[in-house]
Amino acid sequence: MKPVVVRNIKRADPNAIGTLAAAGVSTAHEALGRSGLMKPYMRPIWAGAAIGGPAVTVLAQPGDNWMLHVAVEQCQKGDVLVVGCSADNTDGMFGELLATALVARGVIGLVLDAGCRDIKALTEMGFPVWSRAISAKGTVKAALGAVNIPVVCAGVNVEPGDVVVCDDDGVVVVPKKLAVDTAAKAQKRHDDEDGKRERLATGELSLDMYKMREGLAKAGLIYVDNPEDV
Repeated sequence: MKPVVVRNIKRADPNAIGTLAAAGVSTAHEALGRSGLMKPYMRPIWAGAAIGGPAVTVLAQPGDNWMLHVAVEQCQKGDVLVVGCSADNTDGMFGELLATALVARGVIGLVLDAGCRDIKALTEMGFPVWSRAISAKGTVKAALGAVNIPVVCAGVNVEPGDVVVCDDDGVVVVPKKLAVDTAAKAQKRHDDEDGKRERLATGELSLDMYKMREGLAKAGLIYVDNPEDV
């Protein structure tokens, strides 16, 4: 790994980012062909947070948050900072002071495949973080990493400028080259679900709406009126 900071990156189409952010993680994940979803241990530090933006990526060394400080300078308004580690780690690499610096740059949230601390302060600030763990264990500033190179975060390859969508369901990454197409598919799914939601709310059964009865019968499901007939 070459210790490098890439200053200029291409970010995904802003309209596509907005559509994917509004659609949410589950819909974006489905629209992407059920791919791009980070491992389920990535959880928001407070409930109800929902963001979507282009990734500024960091490769950090375990227990060392030096490169997070370096990355702040490369962030723009609306970005999401995404941090992968070179080895498994749960140390508290991020807290209130770094969050304050990111807010000043217009960063809307952090995705961190390590530990986060200062949870109370971050919650009061309204700064959302999706992390692998919550840990008060401190870190050092001694080892170089890299900024704005491809990184693996919680099992997903993230390129600088990719769309990162985060909510209570987790984190999904949409490659920037697929963002426009995936956004269109996500919007279609969202519109279709609105119609289905209305039908279900009237009492229509999903068995009938999705035309499942014939398939269930072919699979061997039978109905009986009395327990004695089982």
